[in-house]
Amino acid sequence: MKTQYYNAVTQKENGTKLAGQVLRAGGLVAFPTETVYGLGADGLNEEAVLRIFEAKGRPGDNPLILHVARKSDAKDLWTRVPEKARQLMDAFWPGPLTLVYDRAACVPDAVTAGLGTVAVRMPSHKTALALLRAAGVPVAAPSANLSGKPSPTTAAHVKRDLDGKIDVILDGGPCEVGVESTVLSLLGQPTILRPGGITREMIEAVIGAVALSPAILSPLKEGEAAASPGMKYKHYAPQAEVRIAPPGSPRAIASSICAAYDVAGRAGKRCVIFATEQTRGFYCNREYAIIGDRKNPSTLCANLFAALRSYDDGAADLILCEPLDESDMGLAYMNRLLRAAGFAVLQPGVPL
Repeated sequence: MKTQYYNAVTQKENGTKLAGQVLRAGGLVAFPTETVYGLGADGLNEEAVLRIFEAKGRPGDNPLILHVARKSDAKDLWTRVPEKARQLMDAFWPGPLTLVYDRAACVPDAVTAGLGTVAVRMPSHKTALALLRAAGVPVAAPSANLSGKPSPTTAAHVKRDLDGKIDVILDGGPCEVGVESTVLSLLGQPTILRPGGITREMIEAVIGAVALSPAILSPLKEGEAAASPGMKYKHYAPQAEVRIAPPGSPRAIASSICAAYDVAGRAGKRCVIFATEQTRGFYCNREYAIIGDRKNPSTLCANLFAALRSYDDGAADLILCEPLDESDMGLAYMNRLLRAAGFAVLQPGVPL
């Protein structure tokens, strides 16, 4: 298959129009959103949806999100629109918030992994919305990468993973948020299944108390079904091993990382440290990359996936990372980082 490439800025109208036609015909289109690039198919065409799983190598028990062009589209995908969903849609749609509720009969099993619920969101990226309007159908879309790899935040990342496997790539430039949308279940007690750009604090200001799924910062239990993308499998992982320092003060964190760096270096491993603006001074004579500001966790979220990808293909054997406080956007950052590391935290005396 030859993948067609369109620049969503210089070929704006033609690109989205043609990509919409591809979606209606059962094809696959990678497109930018404010979070990460998505790999889309007609969400009501089960055969087309199954092509997503084939192109990505994605397990079939990992549900997808349906993307819509209008708030009113949700009523056709759920059995009803609950009041809290209306309040959240008014507050945060379009934007990086996905809502989970009971699915309508028209939603294929392939989208929901056989669950009785379906996740729906309305992205805010202008190209994504233009594509959704051109397609005229709800678009099922996970991240546009090979399954398990860091999510793509540029069209170049998509091309690297999926060139020749999908029909179209729409290039809309780098993604702003850099991590996937917040996923909130509205069944019973509202519960965040995956943190993202809309934080717990922001949601609670609209609808009151919100719970956090235990699987945000730990693996699912054996046999437990994934109610949201990003819950069950190792995700976001580069070829290099990723390890996270235990929590502590910035100086204590850096000390733990430096000790691990030196041990691994003596063992012949090429290491890199993902540092922050506040800790750069602790890593003299060691290879490090500044990926953001600890006082502004959204900067680390925006840069994490691109940083992980930049050390693929043998550029590093081991990536050593600093933890963040698990509040606001720090929760989204730690969720992605823990899964990239397979929940591996540095332990004194434990071989790397």
